[in-house]
Order: sequence, then structure tokens, then C-alpha cells
Amino acid sequence: MGMKPLSALIPAFPVVPLAAFLSLAASCSTLRPVAETVPPAAAPAPSPEKPLPDLPPVLVMGKGAVGAQDLAAFLRLSNPAAEATLVGELAELYVQEAAAEGVSHDVAFAQMCLETGYLKFGGLVTGDMHNYCGLGSMGKGAPGERFESPRIGVRAHVQHLKGYATDEGLNGELVDPRYRWIKYGSAKAIADLSGRWAADREYGAKIAGILDRLYGFARSRRRT
Repeated sequence: MGMKPLSALIPAFPVVPLAAFLSLAASCSTLRPVAETVPPAAAPAPSPEKPLPDLPPVLVMGKGAVGAQDLAAFLRLSNPAAEATLVGELAELYVQEAAAEGVSHDVAFAQMCLETGYLKFGGLVTGDMHNYCGLGSMGKGAPGERFESPRIGVRAHVQHLKGYATDEGLNGELVDPRYRWIKYGSAKAIADLSGRWAADREYGAKIAGILDRLYGFARSRRRT
């Protein structure tokens, strides 16, 4: 039996025309690599709320512990008719403005609730005055100071409260027109506001009572 020639052992391949080959090569050069599919990064878990102190503050200066949402919800619990947008704005403003001056926003907000009757007003001071702490309200003919916006009204309140609590200067530009009349540092504690901020001897105790209810309310919301 004779041996087959080598050409017979090599399989035949189809002949590709040169033009077709060049066209195929050009198309391959335009192909882009497939991007690796990477799953999106998981959103960071929300930071847990800081626990409330065991007791509400007794000093005017310090850091507040109740969040703005809880402040707003607390006020609306006592005054469901209060405008939700305004209440939310004021809660945020008290947190911001009090922090700027080192005043406890819990204390300032509680005092605002007392002075305005949870934004019901009804006395000499009216809502459009943006006066949230009775500044300059002396009686008939002297209803109190008027401020151009809620922010400026809150800022004036915080500045006046700081003036009573410490003899340190203000961090921000003065907007409180009655700041110069304060005996600076004469009311470091909430109880000291009685007979100073207001003639009412129970004034400080009333603010403390509101703070007690505020902290109880905030704790109940955190448990749900």
C-alpha cells in the first residue's frame, strides 16, 4: 500500500477573498470591550439617634438633644392648628441659631412654646411680628419688637437668652434691639429666668415643665 502525499493529510480551508478579510478586520477594530457589571454600592445605614440624657437641661447654655422633627411634632401635638410648614421651619431655625451661639435649642424652643402659647399667640404679640419670646412687650401701646423674618426673630430670641446666660460676647451680628439692657450672665440656669426675664416667679419652672414633657414625648417617639 503506497503512502499518501502530505497534501492529502491537511484539511482544506475555504479561501477568503482579500477584500472580505480586510472588511472583517476593520469591523473588529471598532468593537468596544463589554464593561464589567459592578453592583452599586449599598447606601450607608442611617446613623442611630443619640440617646436623650436622663434629665432635661437645667442650664441655658449647652447643646440641645431633641431633633427638629421631634420639636415640631411636640408643638403640633399641643396646637394641631399650627401651620405645619411654619412649625417645621421654626424647629430647624432654633436648632441652627442656638447652635451658632452655644445655647441649648431645647431650652430656647421650650421658652418659645411658653411665650407664644405654642404659636397660638392671642396676646399683644401676633404671629406676623416674628417675635417668639415677647421681646419688648410691655403692655398697651408697646406690643413688642417686630422682626423681618422668622429667622431674624429666632436669632434675636437666642441672642437675648444668651445675654442672660453668660457675659461672653455674641458670635453673630447683633439683631436683638434690647440686648444692651440685659444684666449679662445673671441667669445661667433656667430657674434664674424667674423674676429676670419675666416677673412671674414660676417662669423658670414653667419652662422646665415644658422641657419635661418634651423629653417624654421624644422618648415615646423613639420607642415606636
